[in-house]
Amino acid sequence: MSNILSRQWKLYFVFLICAAFSVYLYSQPASAFTFGSPLIIQTVRSILLLAGLFLLFEKLYPIQLPTKIFIGLILGGLAGILFQTEIVEIKPVGTAFLRLIQLIVVPLVLASLIVGTASLGDPKKLGRIGLKTLSYYLLSTAFAITIGLIFANVFHPGNSVPPEIKTQLLQSYSGEAGSKIGNLQQGVTPIQTILNIIPTNPIASLSQGKMLQIIFFSIITGIALTLIPKEKADPVVRFFDGITQAMIKIVLIVIEMAPYGVFALIAAAVGSFGISILFSLFEYTIVVIAGLLVLSLLYPLAVKIFTGMSPVKFMRGIRPAQLIAFSTSSSGATLPVTMESCEENLGVSNNICSFVLPLGATVNMDGTALYQGVAAMFIAQVYGIPMDLGAQLTIILTATLASIGTAAVPGVGLFMLVIVLKQVGIPLEGIALILAVDRILDMFRTAINVTSDCTATVIVASSEKEILSGAKEN
Repeated sequence: MSNILSRQWKLYFVFLICAAFSVYLYSQPASAFTFGSPLIIQTVRSILLLAGLFLLFEKLYPIQLPTKIFIGLILGGLAGILFQTEIVEIKPVGTAFLRLIQLIVVPLVLASLIVGTASLGDPKKLGRIGLKTLSYYLLSTAFAITIGLIFANVFHPGNSVPPEIKTQLLQSYSGEAGSKIGNLQQGVTPIQTILNIIPTNPIASLSQGKMLQIIFFSIITGIALTLIPKEKADPVVRFFDGITQAMIKIVLIVIEMAPYGVFALIAAAVGSFGISILFSLFEYTIVVIAGLLVLSLLYPLAVKIFTGMSPVKFMRGIRPAQLIAFSTSSSGATLPVTMESCEENLGVSNNICSFVLPLGATVNMDGTALYQGVAAMFIAQVYGIPMDLGAQLTIILTATLASIGTAAVPGVGLFMLVIVLKQVGIPLEGIALILAVDRILDMFRTAINVTSDCTATVIVASSEKEILSGAKEN
């Protein structure tokens, strides 16, 4: 017993040393120290900080992974507030974690969709599930935009921005807004958007990560496998099932790094942008987050109504996916964790998960849709542009259709917003007004996007009696 206590106190001592030295070194700029180059100081304090986190999570308090991720998120926010731009140097740790997750996405979507589609067997069943999935995604997206417009009409966040703040924001972010607008100036017609879903070269689509084209190719391949003789289809299905299982195993390995990656990403985000900018756009930020919170309360209610599953079990089951989505701002990068959460924690069959979730990560963006509704109204209100019922219905329709053709990557909401603003005649340079807080809001809306994907998966699985017994309780 004394040996155990002695070892524990040694670990506490080492942890305190790491924490104290890292706080001291981060308390002032690296260039202020005379006993080493700035690069050496940056390297040493980053190593000490990560070592302290490792001791805290793995040696002193070996708690469950979702709790570690949540603590990492909170500590990252505090580190960003305390050390500001000095903590940004730790971002490569978060970037490495994000890239490790992203490297799995393309092969996982390809393999899981082929296996999921082929495993459904009956083309009629595939059509039925596809219709249910797309119907949910389109209706939920339109509903989310409507909530955003209601909040914007009730609270009028654009009316609270003083003229001097408006001028400052336009001057500070006009260059960045111009570059984002320029990327979409060529314009794409709805017909072209539909045609772009069909790949001319699937290998090129895989290498470039064009998710809609990958999804189309995977579903077509899966359907074809159900139509050829079983003895020829089975080896192909087993091959891609092996790839799926290998990717999931990689996820289980990579996810152990999540508390440190989340810490680094949140610390860098808060350190870069700070929280002072929130005060100048306080009402707009609060309206967006309040709308997203309302959505987050409706999903477990929908799950209870349509499936009978406990809302507590549902929210606990998807918590790891929500935390990863919040920290990475990418529902695509979160996809492997989302699939694991739905299968392992909620008992959804692999067949349903492999079909519904990859599709949802690309076309279902409820949180982003709500944000677009509020953002469009906010910019219109700042400029004094009246938005009648017809214009707001146009926003709902345009944003719903735009969500189908966008990729599940950080910041994609801004590109969708450009399309919406152009459609209703709101000045595109108004995007500069909201860029200051977009990264922060992106984290919230991505978590809602993933929550909606999980909701659709559980509802569709329940309607097809594909929720398995014995799901892990949380």
